[in-house]
Amino acid sequence: MMGISPLLTAAATRLPELMRLRHGPGEPWGWGPRLRAKFGHATPAEWYEALVFSLVTPRTRWLDVGCGRFVFDENERVARTLADRCAVLVGIDPDANIEDNRVVHERVRVPVEAYRPERLFDLITLKMVAEHIETPEEATLGLARLLAPGGRVVVYTVPKWSPASMVAAMTPLWFHHLVKRILWRAEERDTFATFYRMNTRGELRRLFRGAGLDEEMFAQLGDCRSTNRWKLLNTVELAVEWAMRRLGLCYPERCILGVYRKPG
Repeated sequence: MMGISPLLTAAATRLPELMRLRHGPGEPWGWGPRLRAKFGHATPAEWYEALVFSLVTPRTRWLDVGCGRFVFDENERVARTLADRCAVLVGIDPDANIEDNRVVHERVRVPVEAYRPERLFDLITLKMVAEHIETPEEATLGLARLLAPGGRVVVYTVPKWSPASMVAAMTPLWFHHLVKRILWRAEERDTFATFYRMNTRGELRRLFRGAGLDEEMFAQLGDCRSTNRWKLLNTVELAVEWAMRRLGLCYPERCILGVYRKPG
């Protein structure tokens, strides 16, 4: 499923704490968290949140790119915890949704390429944003310009060749919204056009290397959330993902989580 990485190991140690923050201490949790625990499965969103949780310190200057209304869609409690912990959290997004974000300290309504702040950032996050970027070379150069020496860019996105991505690439935007509304009760204003121009490991490596950043971590995370509204279907999917994981196989529906570091 994923390569061994000190960053991923650090994230794994924070998962229990993150789960307590998300669901509350002890029982009773809902059937979804209990079922995932039974199969030893954490969602890609939980891995992403745990990784960010392990990276944010009181000195961290954090820029969340394309944040929209939420820093963490599924876990506002953890988002607020990290916003209180870090030195500054800036949200940047050209879309008006950012005006409804109540977690970030500062809101900036411009594309990342046009952002010219006085400060540099230690951590830049892109949560389900990379698939929507139309000009990846310009975007990655902009990210590198905003990053302090030694700083990290964390990219959490869907891979170009997952089943869901391939269906999305061949269907109109209204269909994306319909599927998201059925599966996750998403609102239409949270659905955007996709381009899939920086959604493979090779593309991400090339783009960030061209901007002067090195790949520090890359992981592929099995994603069983499409069935998480239906207990029986989710049980079957989690069982299949568990079996494939035991065999060392990558589950077809997955997300990718990469970290790219600026030397210094």
